[in-house]
Amino acid sequence: MEITEIRIKLTEDPRNKLKAYCSVTFDDCFVVRDLKIIDGVKGPFVAMPSRKLCDHCPRCKGKNHLRAGYCNDCGTKLPPDRAGRDPRGRARLHADLAHPIHSQYRIELHKAIVKAYAEEVERSKQEGYQPVSFDDLDEIEDFLDEAYLEELAKRDAERQAGARRPARPGEASAEAGA
Repeated sequence: MEITEIRIKLTEDPRNKLKAYCSVTFDDCFVVRDLKIIDGVKGPFVAMPSRKLCDHCPRCKGKNHLRAGYCNDCGTKLPPDRAGRDPRGRARLHADLAHPIHSQYRIELHKAIVKAYAEEVERSKQEGYQPVSFDDLDEIEDFLDEAYLEELAKRDAERQAGARRPARPGEASAEAGA
């Protein structure tokens, strides 16, 4: 898989450990967003996009982040140490949404992102610097394949029509196959 584009958006506050956000495009066809470049002890660290892990309130079954002290729905006090632990004994509060499976590719990705970050930092020092935008990644109209969308709509209509058709004797019902 080839990295075809890396976009870096620097953060405003230089005192913040979070130095930049990043989006990476693979093979000109797949984008992973919200990677974070964090100023670590040993230099820049690339954090993969993640979500907060949650559990449920024992009283009302409401969903709460693992660091929450009280339930968001009913206000019940929650046990303080609900998070699972990683091999180093640290609380697991987040789960990656996307990440490299092999360590070799993680190293390649890390090097490419850190290099792009260093280049963006240098560009930011130049007069007239304009930060990178991620907004054009949202402009899907330029990339829509109308024929494909029509085919999907046709398949959906056929599926719905098949579900409404009553089963004939000796024929499995549409619901049984679902």
